[in-house]
Amino acid sequence: MSSNGEPNPFEVQDSIPIIDYSLLTSGSAADHSKAVQDIGKACQDWGCFMLVNHGVPESLIQEVMDASDKFFNMANEEKLQFQTHGVLDPIRNGRGCNAVKQYKDRLWREFLRLIVHPDFNCPGKPQGLSEAASDYVKRARVVATELMKGLSESLGFEASYMNDELNLDEGFHLLAINNYPPHLDLDVDISPGVMPHTDHGLITLLYENGVPGLEVMHDGKWVVMGGAPNAFFIIISDQLEIFSNGKYMSKLHKSVVKDERTRVSLVITSGSSLDTAVGPSSRLVDGEERLPRYLPMKYSEYLDFQVKNMQAGKLAIQEIQIRT
Repeated sequence: MSSNGEPNPFEVQDSIPIIDYSLLTSGSAADHSKAVQDIGKACQDWGCFMLVNHGVPESLIQEVMDASDKFFNMANEEKLQFQTHGVLDPIRNGRGCNAVKQYKDRLWREFLRLIVHPDFNCPGKPQGLSEAASDYVKRARVVATELMKGLSESLGFEASYMNDELNLDEGFHLLAINNYPPHLDLDVDISPGVMPHTDHGLITLLYENGVPGLEVMHDGKWVVMGGAPNAFFIIISDQLEIFSNGKYMSKLHKSVVKDERTRVSLVITSGSSLDTAVGPSSRLVDGEERLPRYLPMKYSEYLDFQVKNMQAGKLAIQEIQIRT
């Protein structure tokens, strides 16, 4: 229930935290302070939250999803030029099952990954995809920028601290558009989804088309995320765990789709500049009682580090921890 006793349309199961973006950016000083406190609590208790009233038009999001559907339905010959394997290739299209032998389930999807900042990249076909994706990324980046300010304040810093320390004006942003076909369209032993993992940036902004599938690990069990209309799922990622020296933990999550409808998700990972070495903030360590818990590493190097660890069935965030 809301504070005035009226039903809250954003209440969901398992008390998944919900942050009202409009209170963070447009509310009173008291609203802003409360939103910052709520962000900090959500990051510590859950490592994720749902963001409502973010201002990105649903109509624009639908444009991106409609145009991406046309891309995924293009002939394979038209998509061959984008079927590359370099983690920093500006446009990547791929499909198939997870390649980790240690993970017993065979999960399938098709994806289109675009490096969208500092330079924007997108296929020229189908018509309308590049224009819609560009507009969407610009608006989502505004949201990410304001969230970074709130996260910085929630850690006890000034709002601009993370931006300045991590060179977020030149930050690396990746847009991944994931297409999960209906369960019935796949072989009996294959399901649409993505294996458990953490993300490599500071935060991830995820939007789905209403078909459930995202699950997060919470208190030792998998919890299905969903329930709030027109919401972003905000997921704490590896760089923020490292920068906060473990105060905020990167969230383990996966996608498992058990539906007869196609699931589409738009996923933006937002991180530091590629040449920034991300380590624990100097304000959170003192060399005595508050020792650094993670090794610093350039973002560009961490991307390769993560891929190699995923292929070995490991989490990169665990492998970069300093053992004591």
